[in-house]
Amino acid sequence: MLDGTTWRVPSMRHKVSAEEWQARVDLAACYRLVDLYQMSDLIANHVSVRVPGEDAFLINAYGMLYEEITASSLMKIDYDGNVILAPEFPGETQYGVNRAGFVIHSAIHRAKPDIHCVAHTHTWAGMAVSTLECGLLPNTQTSMRFAHVSYHDFSGVVLDLSEQERLVRDLGDNNAMILRNHGLLTVGRTIPEAFNALHRLELSCKTQIAAMSCNSPMITVPQEVVEKTYMNYQPHVRRPFGVLDWPALLRKLDRIDPSYRD
Repeated sequence: MLDGTTWRVPSMRHKVSAEEWQARVDLAACYRLVDLYQMSDLIANHVSVRVPGEDAFLINAYGMLYEEITASSLMKIDYDGNVILAPEFPGETQYGVNRAGFVIHSAIHRAKPDIHCVAHTHTWAGMAVSTLECGLLPNTQTSMRFAHVSYHDFSGVVLDLSEQERLVRDLGDNNAMILRNHGLLTVGRTIPEAFNALHRLELSCKTQIAAMSCNSPMITVPQEVVEKTYMNYQPHVRRPFGVLDWPALLRKLDRIDPSYRD
C-alpha cells in the first residue's frame, strides 16, 4: 500500500511456514533494534538469518531503512544469490539484494551450518577501531569478552566471490570479527545471540575511542586477568547470550512500534 505517507508491504505470513515466519519476525525486530541503538547506516549493511530447514537465508531488501523493515519485507535467497521469495513492494518499487551483503552473508551461512544469524555494521566507533593498528583493546570488562576477536584485512568493497573463503577462514570459530578499514561483524546460533554480541562489540569500540580521546595513559589489565575474564564469557560456562534480554527487547519494540511483526 502506498498513499504518500504510508508504505506497507503485503503480509507474507500465508506464504511461509510457521518456523520461517517466526524467523522473519525476529529478524525484523533485530533490524529495528540495530536502528534503535544507533548502529544502522541508512539503507546499507545487513543482518541475515538462516531459514529453518532450508539452504536459504533472509536478508533486507536493498533500499529500505532499518526502521521500516517488517517480517514481510525481507528477501529470501539461496546461497548462490538466487531470489526464492521476494515481497510485493508497493508502487513501481523493485528492490533487490545488495551484492556485498550476499557475498559476506552467504559465505558464512554456507560454510557454518551451526551459525544461524550474521550481522554486519558500519558504525563510527566500529569503523574507527577497524582503522587502528592496535585493533580492539581488552581495556574494559566488556571488551575482554572479545579478547580473541577475529580480523579480516581490507581488499576493497566485498563484491568478489573469491573473498568468501578468506572471510570464513579469518572468522574461524569466533563469534565476532573486525573487518579492517571497514566495520564490524558478529554471528550467532540465534538472532538474539548475534545481536547481543553486536551490541557489546559496539559498546567496546565506543568505550575504547572515548578512552583514547582523553589523551591520558590507560590502565593495562594483566594478561592472565584478561584471559580469565574472556573465559567467563564462553558458552560452556554460562547460559546462551540473548536468552534473558531478547524478550525484554521485544517488549520495548512493541511499546514503540509493533509494525515489525507485520
